[in-house]
Amino acid sequence: MKRTVWLAALAGLAVNCKALAVGGLATVSVIDRDSGTQLSTYYFKGEYWVAGRPGARYAIEIRNCAVGRLLAVTSVDGVNVISGATAGWGQTGYVFDPGADYQIAGWRKSDTEVADFTFTASPNSYAARTGRPANVGVIGVALFRERPAAPPRITQSQSPAEVPRAQASARDSAREAPAAAGESLGAIAADERVAPASPSVPAPKLGTGHGEREYSYVENTEFRRLQREPNEVIRIRYDSLENLVALGVVAASRVAPPVPNPFPVSHGRGFVPDPPG
Repeated sequence: MKRTVWLAALAGLAVNCKALAVGGLATVSVIDRDSGTQLSTYYFKGEYWVAGRPGARYAIEIRNCAVGRLLAVTSVDGVNVISGATAGWGQTGYVFDPGADYQIAGWRKSDTEVADFTFTASPNSYAARTGRPANVGVIGVALFRERPAAPPRITQSQSPAEVPRAQASARDSAREAPAAAGESLGAIAADERVAPASPSVPAPKLGTGHGEREYSYVENTEFRRLQREPNEVIRIRYDSLENLVALGVVAASRVAPPVPNPFPVSHGRGFVPDPPG
């Protein structure tokens, strides 16, 4: 079986999963990094949407709500955010410890750098500029549970007292040995230091651009999937607020009309004004 290199992210522990985020095993939310706010999610005709600000940097925040580690294969506009390949479930992703959360802030360029995610007009998106405009406007996270380690076999020659020692030895060997065929390698980020078309849509759709580079560190870890297909797939679509209003995803704000005045040039009785100063 083909061996794949995975990347993983480890960040601060969280007690609760955010209410505005989407998902079950893990929650996914979109953060406007320029304002520091979490974008509101809108549920419309079976899909979740967020409204992005053109030109703003953003991040995909993933928080593990499961009891075990999770692998999150993440895509933007149909492109894998780590490898840059057209996205598929069997590709590289980030690994999260239980309770951990992490902000994926850009296209990974190396183990130490990413290129910022930026909201931009779809023709300027990374996907469109690399000849793949068909899926611009969607964020996807495919979540996989981890396969538990196989317990050691107990032979007839082992006494009950020897079984715990055999189990401990097996765990130590699994940590020290390289991945065998069918296993996957991954990475855990120690930290991340960031620098301070529907006819009714009136404006070009938003896509995700390839922005400035910044420091973002990851390292390898071992992860074996429990199954071939994801345990959960989270999908969030995005566009500008103007376009979401035009599509009916977001209700247009209602401005109260001005109250008409039957005597517009008459202002009632006048009195002596105060002198200047």
